Amino acid sequence: MSELHTHLLPDAPFGRVVPAMVTPMTQEGSVDFETAGNLARRLVADGADGILVNGTTGESPVTHMQEKVDLVKEIKESVDVPVISGAGSNDTAHTVRMVEKIQEAGADALLVVMPYYSRPSQDGVVAHFRSVSQSAERPLILYDVPGRTGLHVELETYRRLSELKHVVAVKDATGDLAAVPRKRQETGLTWYSGDDGLYLPFLALGAAGIISVMAHVASAPMQALATRFDSGDLEGAQHLATALAPLVQALNGDGQQAVMAKAALKVAGVIDETTMRLPNLGPGNAQLATARKGMKAAGLI
Repeated sequence: MSELHTHLLPDAPFGRVVPAMVTPMTQEGSVDFETAGNLARRLVADGADGILVNGTTGESPVTHMQEKVDLVKEIKESVDVPVISGAGSNDTAHTVRMVEKIQEAGADALLVVMPYYSRPSQDGVVAHFRSVSQSAERPLILYDVPGRTGLHVELETYRRLSELKHVVAVKDATGDLAAVPRKRQETGLTWYSGDDGLYLPFLALGAAGIISVMAHVASAPMQALATRFDSGDLEGAQHLATALAPLVQALNGDGQQAVMAKAALKVAGVIDETTMRLPNLGPGNAQLATARKGMKAAGLI
């Protein structure tokens, strides 16, 4: 009798567990490219099968174009997994320039955030991404994070965006689980969770994986969770999700994910320097203690 194998997860074209990597900096505040390369290699060795650079957790609002380009080049030279790069702004012309420069640097895909602050109309959102898509040569991942953008993207807008040539996936940080099945079905896009706390629910609703903060220190158990889910071991996946819950709260609970990701890496002994550019401040003793407590409760230290 042949053995039956259950596979519940779709293909993950940009990796299943993708850390939204911090940008290491020197004590003086310049980007530390050597440490960034070492960090990317460490993350992959620990279980990450994709890397995102130049995202919010990577302090993208305060790094400059050439730094973003050079960081992509460094990470592409350092690892053999897909490298995604943030390339978004609330200025369409600036976003187009970033996309052009960053894809030339070798990024495998581009994460483009919904235009924030300006709160454009739904037609404006489509026009923004149409301009970006016309300049793109690499796949585009839409980043929907209304808590940061102040923008609600309607289902019909998703349908229209999915028709653009280079739009292939979504990083969904809306927290709206109920909307995921219909969005996926009606767009055909690949879905990624953008919320650590909703990793397992998103997999259950057909997501391919997660772009994550806690994957900085938890890629291995997160990969194990996906493997268990994929094989039909739902109880095992639930057990791992429950075990990781204290880490989710520790790194995401106060909304300072970039700070807490560097705190966790410091506690893990992966990085020595936790300097950040203003307006963010690097983690202090309280944040380090919170990270340590969450990692210990999750069985990671």
